[in-house]
Amino acid sequence: MDAVKKELEGRRKAISKEVELLFKANMKFTDWDVPEADDNEAAKLLIEIIKEEVAKIEADIEAGKYENY
Repeated sequence: MDAVKKELEGRRKAISKEVELLFKANMKFTDWDVPEADDNEAAKLLIEIIKEEVAKIEADIEAGKYENY
């Protein structure tokens, strides 16, 4: 497990950047599609969607979906 932890720690910045890019891209799309949108409210809703999807992945992990990925 130490090798996995070391590998993921080495990619932490890249993973963080990818999450940030996902968020910002979707904020931009929302702004394009709904220019009058309240950006702060849109950001809160977007974060809720991302959290829901992460929760689904966490449930899949607990259910063993990634045991032999």
